[in-house]
Amino acid sequence: MSDKAKIYGAFVKAQKEFAPALKTATNPAFRSRYVDLSGCVEAVLDALNNNGIGLIQRTYEDMTGVTVETVFIHESGECLEGGRLHVPASKQDPQGYGSALTYARRYSLMAACGIAPEDDDGNAATKSTREAKPDSMGLANAVNAIKGAATVDDIAKHLKAGVAMYPNSKEALQKHASERKAQLTQQLAEQV
Repeated sequence: MSDKAKIYGAFVKAQKEFAPALKTATNPAFRSRYVDLSGCVEAVLDALNNNGIGLIQRTYEDMTGVTVETVFIHESGECLEGGRLHVPASKQDPQGYGSALTYARRYSLMAACGIAPEDDDGNAATKSTREAKPDSMGLANAVNAIKGAATVDDIAKHLKAGVAMYPNSKEALQKHASERKAQLTQQLAEQV
Protein backbone atom coordinates (compact mmCIF):
# COMPACT_ATOMS: atom_id res chain seq x y z
CA MET A 1 0.00 0.00 0.00
CA SER A 2 1.23 3.51 -0.83
CA ASP A 3 2.52 5.73 1.95
CA LYS A 4 0.14 8.38 0.58
CA ALA A 5 -3.01 6.27 0.35
CA LYS A 6 -5.01 8.50 2.71
CA ILE A 7 -4.32 11.75 0.88
CA TYR A 8 -4.85 10.12 -2.52
CA GLY A 9 -8.29 8.82 -1.47
CA ALA A 10 -9.26 12.12 0.13
CA PHE A 11 -8.09 14.08 -2.90
CA VAL A 12 -10.19 11.99 -5.29
CA LYS A 13 -13.25 12.60 -3.09
CA ALA A 14 -12.46 16.33 -3.00
CA GLN A 15 -12.15 16.52 -6.79
CA LYS A 16 -15.69 15.16 -7.11
CA GLU A 17 -16.86 18.16 -5.07
CA PHE A 18 -14.88 20.91 -6.84
CA ALA A 19 -17.06 23.80 -7.99
CA PRO A 20 -16.68 25.33 -11.45
CA ALA A 21 -13.81 27.79 -11.91
CA LEU A 22 -15.90 30.80 -12.92
CA LYS A 23 -14.64 33.57 -15.16
CA THR A 24 -15.72 36.57 -13.12
CA ALA A 25 -12.74 38.92 -13.62
CA THR A 26 -12.26 41.05 -16.73
CA ASN A 27 -9.05 41.70 -18.64
CA PRO A 28 -9.60 45.14 -20.20
CA ALA A 29 -6.63 44.79 -22.56
CA PHE A 30 -8.20 41.80 -24.32
CA ARG A 31 -11.85 42.51 -23.42
CA SER A 32 -12.09 38.98 -22.08
CA ARG A 33 -13.12 37.30 -18.86
CA TYR A 34 -10.87 35.05 -16.80
CA VAL A 35 -10.79 33.17 -13.49
CA ASP A 36 -8.91 35.21 -10.92
CA LEU A 37 -6.97 33.72 -7.99
CA SER A 38 -9.87 34.03 -5.55
CA GLY A 39 -12.14 32.24 -8.05
CA CYS A 40 -9.67 29.36 -8.28
CA VAL A 41 -9.36 29.07 -4.50
CA GLU A 42 -13.13 29.35 -4.08
CA ALA A 43 -13.68 26.53 -6.57
CA VAL A 44 -11.63 24.02 -4.56
CA LEU A 45 -11.00 25.08 -0.96
CA ASP A 46 -14.28 23.92 0.65
CA ALA A 47 -14.07 20.52 -1.07
CA LEU A 48 -10.45 20.08 0.00
CA ASN A 49 -11.15 21.11 3.60
CA ASN A 50 -14.28 18.93 3.79
CA ASN A 51 -12.05 15.97 2.98
CA GLY A 52 -9.35 16.78 5.53
CA ILE A 53 -6.98 18.47 3.10
CA GLY A 54 -5.28 21.81 3.69
CA LEU A 55 -3.85 23.95 0.89
CA ILE A 56 -0.61 25.90 0.95
CA GLN A 57 1.40 27.49 -1.82
CA ARG A 58 5.13 27.60 -1.21
CA THR A 59 7.26 30.29 -2.81
CA TYR A 60 10.93 29.87 -3.65
CA GLU A 61 13.68 32.45 -4.05
CA ASP A 62 13.94 33.48 -7.69
CA MET A 63 15.96 36.32 -9.25
CA THR A 64 13.95 36.65 -12.48
CA GLY A 65 10.36 36.16 -11.34
CA VAL A 66 8.53 33.86 -8.96
CA THR A 67 8.42 30.13 -8.40
CA VAL A 68 5.41 28.60 -6.67
CA GLU A 69 4.48 25.08 -5.63
CA THR A 70 0.97 24.06 -4.60
CA VAL A 71 1.03 21.57 -1.72
CA PHE A 72 -1.86 19.62 -0.22
CA ILE A 73 -1.54 18.50 3.40
CA HIS A 74 -3.85 15.77 4.70
CA GLU A 75 -4.92 15.61 8.34
CA SER A 76 -3.05 12.28 8.53
CA GLY A 77 0.20 14.14 7.91
CA GLU A 78 0.58 12.95 4.33
CA CYS A 79 1.50 15.58 1.69
CA LEU A 80 0.97 15.81 -2.03
CA GLU A 81 3.14 18.29 -3.97
CA GLY A 82 2.02 19.72 -7.28
CA GLY A 83 5.48 20.56 -8.66
CA ARG A 84 7.14 23.94 -9.05
CA LEU A 85 5.94 26.53 -11.55
CA HIS A 86 8.21 29.44 -12.58
CA VAL A 87 6.74 32.66 -13.97
CA PRO A 88 9.09 35.45 -15.08
CA ALA A 89 8.32 38.94 -13.76
CA SER A 90 7.31 41.30 -16.56
CA LYS A 91 9.01 44.17 -14.70
CA GLN A 92 11.72 44.05 -12.06
CA ASP A 93 9.69 45.99 -9.50
CA PRO A 94 7.12 45.09 -6.80
CA GLN A 95 4.19 45.35 -9.22
CA GLY A 96 5.89 43.06 -11.75
CA TYR A 97 6.70 40.48 -9.08
CA GLY A 98 3.21 40.78 -7.55
CA SER A 99 1.54 40.15 -10.91
CA ALA A 100 3.81 37.18 -11.56
CA LEU A 101 3.06 35.77 -8.10
CA THR A 102 -0.71 36.00 -8.58
CA TYR A 103 -0.45 34.41 -12.04
CA ALA A 104 1.81 31.62 -10.77
CA ARG A 105 -0.43 30.85 -7.79
CA ARG A 106 -3.52 30.72 -10.00
CA TYR A 107 -2.03 28.42 -12.64
CA SER A 108 -0.21 26.24 -10.12
CA LEU A 109 -3.47 25.68 -8.22
CA MET A 110 -5.49 24.92 -11.35
CA ALA A 111 -2.87 22.47 -12.60
CA ALA A 112 -2.48 20.72 -9.23
CA CYS A 113 -6.25 20.37 -8.80
CA GLY A 114 -6.97 19.39 -12.38
CA ILE A 115 -9.44 22.22 -12.89
CA ALA A 116 -9.76 24.55 -15.85
CA PRO A 117 -11.89 27.53 -16.79
CA GLU A 118 -14.37 27.13 -19.64
CA ASP A 119 -11.61 27.73 -22.18
CA ASP A 120 -7.98 28.72 -21.96
CA ASP A 121 -6.83 32.34 -21.86
CA GLY A 122 -5.47 32.05 -25.39
CA ASN A 123 -8.89 31.21 -26.77
CA ALA A 124 -10.59 33.89 -24.70
CA ALA A 125 -8.11 36.54 -25.77
CA THR A 126 -8.58 35.81 -29.47
CA LYS A 127 -12.38 35.74 -29.50
CA SER A 128 -14.12 38.67 -31.09
CA THR A 129 -16.26 40.83 -28.81
CA ARG A 130 -19.38 39.41 -30.44
CA GLU A 131 -18.32 35.82 -29.69
CA ALA A 132 -17.30 36.61 -26.11
CA LYS A 133 -20.79 37.80 -25.15
CA PRO A 134 -23.08 35.24 -23.51
CA ASP A 135 -25.58 33.78 -25.94
CA SER A 136 -29.14 32.55 -25.50
CA MET A 137 -28.05 28.93 -26.02
CA GLY A 138 -25.61 29.22 -23.10
CA LEU A 139 -28.37 30.68 -20.94
CA ALA A 140 -30.62 27.77 -21.91
CA ASN A 141 -27.87 25.38 -20.81
CA ALA A 142 -27.63 27.17 -17.46
CA VAL A 143 -31.40 26.87 -16.97
CA ASN A 144 -31.34 23.18 -17.94
CA ALA A 145 -28.50 22.52 -15.48
CA ILE A 146 -30.60 24.05 -12.68
CA LYS A 147 -33.74 22.15 -13.74
CA GLY A 148 -31.82 18.86 -13.85
CA ALA A 149 -29.98 19.30 -10.54
CA ALA A 150 -30.25 16.24 -8.30
CA THR A 151 -29.59 17.96 -4.97
CA VAL A 152 -30.04 21.35 -3.35
CA ASP A 153 -26.24 21.75 -3.34
CA ASP A 154 -26.17 21.13 -7.09
CA ILE A 155 -28.89 23.74 -7.57
CA ALA A 156 -26.80 26.27 -5.63
CA LYS A 157 -23.67 25.52 -7.69
CA HIS A 158 -25.52 25.81 -11.01
CA LEU A 159 -27.30 28.97 -9.88
CA LYS A 160 -24.02 30.59 -8.84
CA ALA A 161 -22.39 29.67 -12.16
CA GLY A 162 -25.39 30.88 -14.16
CA VAL A 163 -25.61 34.22 -12.37
CA ALA A 164 -21.87 34.77 -12.83
CA MET A 165 -22.21 34.30 -16.59
CA TYR A 166 -25.64 35.91 -17.02
CA PRO A 167 -26.06 38.57 -14.30
CA ASN A 168 -28.93 40.21 -16.21
CA SER A 169 -30.90 36.95 -15.94
CA LYS A 170 -30.41 36.56 -12.17
CA GLU A 171 -34.12 36.77 -11.30
CA ALA A 172 -35.12 34.22 -13.93
CA LEU A 173 -32.37 31.82 -12.82
CA GLN A 174 -33.40 32.23 -9.17
CA LYS A 175 -37.00 31.45 -10.14
CA HIS A 176 -35.93 28.22 -11.85
CA ALA A 177 -33.79 27.33 -8.82
CA SER A 178 -36.73 27.90 -6.46
CA GLU A 179 -38.99 25.75 -8.61
CA ARG A 180 -36.43 22.92 -8.68
CA LYS A 181 -35.96 23.11 -4.90
CA ALA A 182 -39.72 22.82 -4.49
CA GLN A 183 -39.77 19.76 -6.78
CA LEU A 184 -36.98 18.08 -4.80
CA THR A 185 -38.73 18.88 -1.51
CA GLN A 186 -41.98 17.42 -2.87
CA GLN A 187 -40.18 14.26 -4.04
CA LEU A 188 -38.60 13.86 -0.64
CA ALA A 189 -41.95 14.32 1.11
CA GLU A 190 -43.52 11.65 -1.11
CA GLN A 191 -40.80 9.17 -0.17
CA VAL A 192 -41.39 9.58 3.54
